[in-house]
Amino acid sequence: MTCYETLFVVKPTLTEEEIAAQIAKVKDVLAKEGAELVATNDMGMRKLAYQVEKHNRGYYTVLFYKAAGATIQELERNLKINEDIIKFLTVKYTKNKEIAQFDKLVAEANKGTTAAAETKAPEATETAEATEA
Repeated sequence: MTCYETLFVVKPTLTEEEIAAQIAKVKDVLAKEGAELVATNDMGMRKLAYQVEKHNRGYYTVLFYKAAGATIQELERNLKINEDIIKFLTVKYTKNKEIAQFDKLVAEANKGTTAAAETKAPEATETAEATEA
């Protein structure tokens, strides 16, 4: 299977739950097509370089995965017909240097996810201690 990275931008007018649902919808397409999702990088709300569909901002998400070529066609077809996704880009990694860069990006994305989970964990224990006292 080949390594791919897909970046997509969700409309900024959606609520957090709706944005999460759109991201889950894209992940479901990958899972249904048999792709192996390696990492996810939620970059959050950012300013666009230029106005797209009268929006100056968008919620950026990057998915790193390994899949067959036909999977990309199905994924991009779903991204095109989804009205809540305003832009997307898929990058294919084939050469050794590119795959090394892919592995580095995956490690950074996973490290960011782990760090976010670790910062949430102390808050949860503090809340539990406060309710016990």
